[in-house]
Amino acid sequence: QVQVVESGGGLVQPGGSRRLSCAASGDISSINAMTWYRQAPGNKRELIGTIRDGMIDYVNDKQGRFTMTQDNAKNTVYLQMNSLKPEDTAVYYCKAVIQGGDFRVRDYWGRGTQVTVSS
Repeated sequence: QVQVVESGGGLVQPGGSRRLSCAASGDISSINAMTWYRQAPGNKRELIGTIRDGMIDYVNDKQGRFTMTQDNAKNTVYLQMNSLKPEDTAVYYCKAVIQGGDFRVRDYWGRGTQVTVSS
């Protein structure tokens, strides 16, 4: 069984920073990609960026304030968010494409972590 868990959300003041974590655990053979999304109330889920084979692809307007990094030893990716704005308020989700011990490749979603940017 595989689990994906996001953490690090909370209340942040405008202009502040926050680092989110997404950790995968369980019966993992390999992790093919990990992607961050976010969803604000009333909006569709929005892609932030993907780490795959050590390469990072960002949606254009996210690069600069948002930085993704990974720790392969911990099966974890991080999302460093700087200069946060109230419009960054959302639930932040992680999706991992994982090959399990049965060698089947599946998508696994976390439950999300809430980030609220407010004074």
